[in-house]
Amino acid sequence: MTERLDGTVALVTGASSGIGEATAVALAEAGASVALAARRRDRLEALAARIGGDVLVVEADVTDEDQARSMVARAVEHFGRLDTLVNNAGVMLLGPIVDAPVEEWRRMVELNLLGLLYATHAALPHLLAAAGSEPRRVADVVNVSSVAGRFARAGSGVYNATKFGVGAFSESLRQEVTRRHVRVSLVEPGAVATELISHNRPEVVEGMLATWGEVEVLQPEDIADAITFAVTRPRRAVVNEVLVRPTEQER
Repeated sequence: MTERLDGTVALVTGASSGIGEATAVALAEAGASVALAARRRDRLEALAARIGGDVLVVEADVTDEDQARSMVARAVEHFGRLDTLVNNAGVMLLGPIVDAPVEEWRRMVELNLLGLLYATHAALPHLLAAAGSEPRRVADVVNVSSVAGRFARAGSGVYNATKFGVGAFSESLRQEVTRRHVRVSLVEPGAVATELISHNRPEVVEGMLATWGEVEVLQPEDIADAITFAVTRPRRAVVNEVLVRPTEQER
């Protein structure tokens, strides 16, 4: 049974492209009012126009704690509540650990981990309140991780570290809030056709294309479907973890 999200509010980070954009569209189609958050306001406004209706655009960099808190506060002020937080904003900067640019590590830790923590901490009081009220009496935190949060491999050590951290945080949070009907879902995509590859150094991109060039990778909508499935479960059911890989991806 798939439940509608009418009367609820979802906040999606990293909504300017890829998985975040597709998820915002899917949640809106399921009936949720949606707050779109990212740094690229022009893309958010274009997405808001495509979704239509009462959509909130929030230009925010979640690596800045004040901006992350303001993002949540603006969503609650505008819509009056918050039922679903999708922590999707992230970056994947791969390459060997030896002689790596440390600023890439810092960027991943700040966005993949700290940004997610800031947004979740700010949202939790509102999610707990929503879980105790109509129309659904349940709320959701969805943390977008990666297959890299399950399996470490050479060339992605710090990315692995951030995504393993997301998994550990998600499980600990789940144990704290599950009896209060805030559900925590960890979504772990394999290779997806998004902008993530393009953020890497040219030599890294070349290696990634050599690895994935012949694989039919996932589309953002595939992950949006998984997220929507998780948050539309009945109150009694939670999808705590889902790994979605391309059929042709071996590991």
